Order: sequence, then C-alpha cells, then structure tokens
Amino acid sequence: MEKKWALILGASSGFGGASAVALAKAGYSIFGIHLDRQVTMPKVKQIIKKIERAGQQAVFFNMNAADQLKRNDVLDEIKERFSTKDKPDIDVLIHSLAFGALKPYIAKNANDCISQQQMVMTLDVMAHTLVYWTQGLIQRNMFMHGGRIFALTSAGSQTVIPHYGAVSAAKAALEAHIRQLAVELGQMKITCNAIMAGVTDTPALRKIPGNEKMRTAAKMKNPGGRLTTAEDVAKVIVMMCNSNADWISGNVLGVDGGEYIVNYIGDKVSQPIK
Repeated sequence: MEKKWALILGASSGFGGASAVALAKAGYSIFGIHLDRQVTMPKVKQIIKKIERAGQQAVFFNMNAADQLKRNDVLDEIKERFSTKDKPDIDVLIHSLAFGALKPYIAKNANDCISQQQMVMTLDVMAHTLVYWTQGLIQRNMFMHGGRIFALTSAGSQTVIPHYGAVSAAKAALEAHIRQLAVELGQMKITCNAIMAGVTDTPALRKIPGNEKMRTAAKMKNPGGRLTTAEDVAKVIVMMCNSNADWISGNVLGVDGGEYIVNYIGDKVSQPIK
C-alpha cells in the first residue's frame, strides 16, 4: 500500500494533536507543524510516540507556520525527502493554529487595546496561513486529487466573546477561505470544510480571559452534560476522510453534541430520563 500523509498545522496540542493521533491510527503518517518552547516539548514528544506506536511515521517541524521563508523551506524539504515519484504526497491538510491577540478593541489607553500589528498577526496566523500552505502544496503538485482540507473554527466566528474580537474576525475569515477553496479546488475533488467544535478544554481556550465561566456554561447547556473533547473532533475528521464523504464540501460542520443550539443556561438543560 502507498503511504498516506496528513499535514497538520498546529499539531502539538489540542485539536491538532488529537487529530494527528487519530489519523495515525487510521493509517496516516503525519507531518506536524508546531511552535513550542522547551517547556512544552515533552507533550510534543508524547504525540510523536503515539503516532509511532500506531505504526506510522511522524515528521515534526518546530517553526512559525506564518513565516513565508520557513514555510517554503519546509514544503521543499518534504518534497525532496518524502515525495514518491509522480505521486502527490499530501492526502489531508488540517489548519489548527491558535495564536492570536486576546485584547479588546477599545480602551482609553492605547496600550490596553489591540494594536494594528496584533490584529494583522492574528488574522495572518489564524486564517490566512490556510491559503498560503494550500497554495504551496498545489504549486508543488503535492496535494492528492480527492484530498481533504479541514480548518478548526469556533462559535466566535458568529458571536461575541470578551477579548476575542480579533480571533472572531480570524475565524470568520477562515470560514470564508474554506468556502473559496472548496470552489477553486472542486475540479481536483479536494473537499474543504470548517469544523466548529463546542467549548473544549484546550491550552488555547485556557488563555481566554474568563474561560472558567465559558466551560461551566457550556457544560450546563450541552445536552450531553459535558464539554466537547479534542478526541470528539478528531473522530469526525477521520470519518470525513472516508471516500463516502466526498460530496461534503464548503461547509461549517458543528461538532458540539448540540451545544450551540441551546441558549438557556440556567439549570441543566438535559435531565436524566426517568
């Protein structure tokens, strides 16, 4: 059998890390792009071990995914070291980058609100990088016909969360990029979908001010009585890689157990059935 590869942007934790492990168990080797300091590298190594225990290859690059020169260098290295003659290399691309400014738009003091540089950085990392990495793969003939693209969005693309404005804008842009790519890559039968997870206890969520209240409210309103997990999302991504899902493209797919459709957050919405 020919080796299948998934390229995951943000592969070291959260949705990206869980998807890397789940896809490895489903038969994919993993190219992982991540940005970690020494203190979090043990977690990266744990993910790599899980991939290898599944019998797959793990090739990780510790770099800034938004750096154009490094992006080109990594794509060229993948092409030179791992490409199979006359066969594109990548079957799945996942965008799960979570690095943005969590500051309000308006404040009396300019230092207390988001700056132009922070806004540009947030949109570039959390949205536009999807386009640039896809361009790089297509231009190098590295993306399989019939491949899959997934981008992790959130309810923040449609609702207001304190301090989340720039990230909300990035998520809305990310969903727009998915729609555009779904159309432009349709002739290659590459499907493109955004995954809108419910509130999930990830390192990225814990950086949002007031995340404790978000988690409590989400658990109370979720019909399943719990938060979404990164593994819930990873299972859906694996499922969507099946050939039976080849006509699902350009969508925002909710993976939240019904959380988003519930507005009331008084008592628990879902009660035990007697």
